[in-house]
Amino acid sequence: MRVAISSDHGGNRLRAEIIDLMNDMGIEYEDFGPKDDGSVDYPDYAKPVAQRVADGEFDRGIVICGTGIGMSIAANKIKGIRCALCHDVFSAKATRGHNDSNVLAMGERVVGPGLAREIARTWLEGEFEGGRHERRIEKLKQLEQ
Repeated sequence: MRVAISSDHGGNRLRAEIIDLMNDMGIEYEDFGPKDDGSVDYPDYAKPVAQRVADGEFDRGIVICGTGIGMSIAANKIKGIRCALCHDVFSAKATRGHNDSNVLAMGERVVGPGLAREIARTWLEGEFEGGRHERRIEKLKQLEQ
């Protein structure tokens, strides 16, 4: 699995935690920044992750900001992206199994590093269940046209 990851300035510390987790899990990733803690605009960091996932360069993406809201909105503007904002493990499991989400959003000001690692691990290990959920994913794709 290849994962693209980015944050804005409000998610830098949590991004470092998730990168550490992916190293522990042996997951290949590319970090799209930012490189320092200076103020940046979240759409500029959500777009490269979402676009590369949509283009098939990466299997999944993770975006992080203060709340996760801005990054999830921005990522979902890219055709083919199903970005899920998760602040609990149950939602992370459900969105992989039922929604086949391909981008995970989290908020550094909402979840602590330990819980964020559990959420990310659950989401990264999760698989799409298919079946009745495939029909719904196809309907989501139709909404993009």
